[in-house]
Amino acid sequence: MAIILPDLPYAYDALEPYIDTETMKLHHDKHHATYVANVNAALEKHPEIGENLEVLLADVEQIPADIRPAVINNGGGHLNHALFWELLSPEKTEPSAELVQAIDEAFGSFEDFKAAFTAAATTRFGSGWAWLVLNGDGRLEVISTANQDSPIMEGKTPILALDVWEHAYYLNYRNVRPDYIKAFFEVINWPKVAELYKQAKSV
Repeated sequence: MAIILPDLPYAYDALEPYIDTETMKLHHDKHHATYVANVNAALEKHPEIGENLEVLLADVEQIPADIRPAVINNGGGHLNHALFWELLSPEKTEPSAELVQAIDEAFGSFEDFKAAFTAAATTRFGSGWAWLVLNGDGRLEVISTANQDSPIMEGKTPILALDVWEHAYYLNYRNVRPDYIKAFFEVINWPKVAELYKQAKSV
């Protein structure tokens, strides 16, 4: 059974004015769809390894060398985007008390977390992602990754993600990535972040 492009959990225009309709259509229907098509094509060459991308990316050495770059780039691209769509909300939401406490313990305050996340997203050179993850020590950490690399490859569990590839924002924000990052904080689905945090802590 092939990997499937998930539907967006809201309308293309639901995140206006923060993320524009045309960007959402291109980002989901073209970019994400291409990652899905490419990873399926790669996995068809080695059906013996299965299609569980989380398992494969957690230990990339198990991926046959001839398809390893394709699975990392396109499988990572699929997982990253599938998570990203769920982390966006048309409604204004707030972090849970449990999550706020964990953020305060890890970063000192919510504002310090926001500054760290913004810095990670702003300073990621070229294409990549900014993340809030639960690391192997069970603590929250802000990191960034290049291209479509997933924190899963580092043994870390992502609970918040921001795509800082230019295709994610250039139609609306041009080259002003900091404005896009600021807008992102207006559409975060904090209940989903809290859910992912609880799941990660329970593992």
